[in-house]
Formats: sequence, structure tokens, C-alpha cells
Amino acid sequence: MSSNSNKMPNVPEAKQAMNNMKHEVANSLGITLNQGYNGNITAKDAGHIGGQMVKRMISAQESKMSGNNR
Repeated sequence: MSSNSNKMPNVPEAKQAMNNMKHEVANSLGITLNQGYNGNITAKDAGHIGGQMVKRMISAQESKMSGNNR
């Protein structure tokens, strides 16, 4: 696996969609995020947000693969 040291996203157009999802998930969990820097949230909250984002992405991909468009 190659290293991407410049931290550029593979699909730059997806950056805003991922940010929107992050805020939507945080809101559904009752976690307040600011626009921009959020280094002040706890690791536990960040983990909850990231975990829920992954669950949603997996669910969406499973639906796409099975032909269901939820």
C-alpha cells in the first residue's frame, strides 16, 4: 500500500459531502461540532462520530451492491 504523505483526498469533490455527513452524525448523537477546528472534542466523541460514519458508508455500499437504494 502506498503512502499518501501530502494528505490530499483521493476524491477532492467528496470532501464537502464527508464534512456534511460528519456534522449530521454528530448532530444525531447530540455532539456539537463547530465549522472548522474541532480538536476540543473528546476522543470518545470523535470515535463515536467516526464509527457511525463508517456504519453509514458500509450500509450504503451494501444497499448499492444488493440493488436496494435506501
